[in-house]
Amino acid sequence: MTIPAPSTLHFRQGRQSIDKRVYPDIDGYFHDVGLAYQKAIRAFYDAGCRYLQLDDTAWSMICDPKERDFSRQRGDDPDRLPAQYARMTNQALAGRPADMVVTMHSCRGNFRSTFIAQGGYEHVADRLLGEVDIDGYFLEYDTDRAGGFEPLRFVPKNKKVVLGLVSTKKPKLESKDELKRRIEAAAKFVPLENLCLSPQCGFASTHFGNRITADDQRRKLELVVQVAEEVWGSS
Repeated sequence: MTIPAPSTLHFRQGRQSIDKRVYPDIDGYFHDVGLAYQKAIRAFYDAGCRYLQLDDTAWSMICDPKERDFSRQRGDDPDRLPAQYARMTNQALAGRPADMVVTMHSCRGNFRSTFIAQGGYEHVADRLLGEVDIDGYFLEYDTDRAGGFEPLRFVPKNKKVVLGLVSTKKPKLESKDELKRRIEAAAKFVPLENLCLSPQCGFASTHFGNRITADDQRRKLELVVQVAEEVWGSS
């Protein structure tokens, strides 16, 4: 099952969209969202879900100076949001069964091959990677917009990181050697056995799709499989 991450319910509209008569303290809102997600996640589990992915557009946007300015205009403090989002997400996941795997995909926008935010993960890495109680992260690293791999130093040893090195926005096929070189660079911060490879996002976030053909998509997925087999083995 894939669902929006708890933080997506807040970031794009922010404090201005939440009735202050109901929630005079924004932390009360985050608390209630966490509880609602906790119930929903348990319901998914009871229905048979054993793998849950949280799709998130908030964490990476907080890394963009422009988006942080917009956040302030909406009445929020973007320097406090990472800690608030971490607490809310952990509350949502509290008590989840041990055999339910939870991951998060961090997205910077994917509409018709465009993007919304840019900026490395450094601004949120300690909270997102070091404190949020999930099993793995899908992190976009297809362009310089995502910055370097240094923020991965906050990843605990028991977590997986899926490197989104292959673009879903551009038809040009990435170089195998370049992908391997970047995986090797990321392995300086996360053990190779805890790394994986994927496209940086979906090939279509809406019915409009991205500016890339079905054949381009097939070649990119084949490339991911080939590089993964050569780096980690076919097993």
